Amino acid sequence: MIENKSLSELVPGSKAIITGLCAEGGIRRRLQDLGFVEGSQVDCVNVSPLGDPTAYRISNTIIALRHEDADTIKVRVIQS
Repeated sequence: MIENKSLSELVPGSKAIITGLCAEGGIRRRLQDLGFVEGSQVDCVNVSPLGDPTAYRISNTIIALRHEDADTIKVRVIQS
């Protein structure tokens, strides 16, 4: 089943395709520079012990994002 949700809702082992960014200004530019662009595949790798930040793999790079930043990235889940 295909689901649409925010990146922050993924659990470790989930894979998704980015469908959009709701961030504006500098944070939007920063996320795009890191590779979080529409159509890219992103994998949830690990959640820190306290739940924030979460590590994601995008373009063979692992990047940790805070929950508030990951919440601005909209994705379509392809594997959970």
